[in-house]
Amino acid sequence: MSNENREQTLHKAERLQIFNVVYDTIEVGVSLTAGFISGSAALIGWGLDSTIEVVSASTLWWRLHGESEGIAEEEVTKREKITFYVIAASFLVVSVFITYDSVSKLINRETAEWSNLGIGILLVSLVVNPFLIYYKRRYGQALDSGELIADSKDTFVCLYQTVAVLAGLLAVRYLDWWWADPVAALLIVPYALKEGWEAFGEGRER
Repeated sequence: MSNENREQTLHKAERLQIFNVVYDTIEVGVSLTAGFISGSAALIGWGLDSTIEVVSASTLWWRLHGESEGIAEEEVTKREKITFYVIAASFLVVSVFITYDSVSKLINRETAEWSNLGIGILLVSLVVNPFLIYYKRRYGQALDSGELIADSKDTFVCLYQTVAVLAGLLAVRYLDWWWADPVAALLIVPYALKEGWEAFGEGRER
């Protein structure tokens, strides 16, 4: 890739991360509001995952912006390392909270109430996240950026979680499966831990 093409791709990747931060900030506000009102462990966990995505997407923008501004290669490598560690920590924090909240609700037999607001933001996310995953991976491959590719996996976790949360809320509503909501949240944890460990390994290699 020529320097000119790389610069153009960098700017596109930066704009994508800005869009990611703005959308996820909206997602956080709506999903946490809906989650706490309805008592949904899955919606709350999903909202917290979005909070972590805001942090990781902002950190990744910081790394990409540094390169486009022409900072030293050593500083770019340092920012890459920090970005991987932020992504890894994000997965860990989300996994711990989801596990604690979901197990607590299973023990106490707490179920979630229906939330039109929650359903609405989940459906919007089903449209937006595939778009983010595709372009993060595309730009990551073009720039040979492991951080962008790792961040696309983070967004895939969010997409997977969106499907699980939506299925859980529908099961509670129409099948009266009180346990479906916390179980839907727990389904996210193994994948999140796996991807977090891989991101941590990438950071150590930098």
